[in-house]
Amino acid sequence: MSASQTSSSDVPADVPTLLVKIFGKDRPGITAGLFDTLAAYSVDVVDIEQVVTRGRMVLCALVTEPPPGLEGDLRSTVHSWAESMKMQAEIISGLGDNRPRGLGRSLVTVLGHPLTAEATAAIASRITKTGGNIDRIFRLAKYPVTAVEFAVSGVETEPLRTALVTDAARLGIDVAVVAAGLYRRAQRLVVMDVDSTLIQDEVIELFAAHAGCEDEVAEVTAAAMRGELDFEQSLHARVALLEGLDASVVDKVRSEVRLTPGARTLIRTLKRLGYQVGVVSGGFTQVTDDLKERLGLDFAHANTLEIVDGRLTGKVTGEIVDRAGKARLLRRFAAEAGVPLSQTVAIGDGANDLDMLNAAGLGVAFNAKPVVREAAHAAVNFPFLDTVLYLLGITREEVEAADILDIG
Repeated sequence: MSASQTSSSDVPADVPTLLVKIFGKDRPGITAGLFDTLAAYSVDVVDIEQVVTRGRMVLCALVTEPPPGLEGDLRSTVHSWAESMKMQAEIISGLGDNRPRGLGRSLVTVLGHPLTAEATAAIASRITKTGGNIDRIFRLAKYPVTAVEFAVSGVETEPLRTALVTDAARLGIDVAVVAAGLYRRAQRLVVMDVDSTLIQDEVIELFAAHAGCEDEVAEVTAAAMRGELDFEQSLHARVALLEGLDASVVDKVRSEVRLTPGARTLIRTLKRLGYQVGVVSGGFTQVTDDLKERLGLDFAHANTLEIVDGRLTGKVTGEIVDRAGKARLLRRFAAEAGVPLSQTVAIGDGANDLDMLNAAGLGVAFNAKPVVREAAHAAVNFPFLDTVLYLLGITREEVEAADILDIG
């Protein structure tokens, strides 16, 4: 589906207008032909909306009433023109323009694989029950998921988000609700977690595999998840198990890292559209620095494994990147990029990312734990990182255009 909409000027509520509706098989020249036909009657255009779905067009034009005595001729001429184009026409008399849209404007993005009629009905119904009105629906993507965007007015963003997120989990779809406005496309900094977000792996487990201490590292990780250790304690405990490992293992681990499907597409598209992109990680600079170079990232920060005389010492050096540290780094990157914090996007999967997700203008939980999904502004539960693009209002066509530019 594609759609376009314009509005020329305010029309008093008591001014007679005509709604001209044309529908049938899409072909070049329909829009120009309709307005060429209307031009003969000296009408002004008040509003236009056009939608094309699977080759079938619906074109609506709201115009002022023609001079006295010409409306009947206008109707006859439009119907004759439509018939000559093998289209159908409907003309409805009325007064004024559309009803004013209610206060509170939001954009609701719905992701489904598939997107069922049941889920769509439930979302539309919930919007209505919260006091919202659906002004426009637009398909952003059909691959790798179906993504549609609802423009909603009449209800504030936060209560709408609360209502829809609850339904989304039950319906097996993802829903993101953001305030409408120019700032959405002005979000010019995206910062993401690395382990299990940008990449499929946990870097410390890759190191542990070479040190033969995978089970021990897993035990410490489990203790941290149970709340028996905080992140910094668990980090030091796990890194200590790597003591004595030859530094040559760094290159091996780098080669073993697997990017999450869609990661390259996400970054390439964002960069083509003028975004700055960074990563923050509780992992290690020995890997994130390599990712920064390979992927053309603008920012990267992580913990650093200490290496002395060609071997890992079992210690980390410098500032520890923990839950609070990730949020601090998001703020630091935003300041360096000259981007207001309200216009940043953060992506992560774990509790360690929560402060960062909450600090960002838009926090996206990517295949995250339930507690993270519930706290984030939006959630994506599909295994493709580039689906995050649709939450930013970026269409599949724009993604593919970025791919073509990259090849060129």
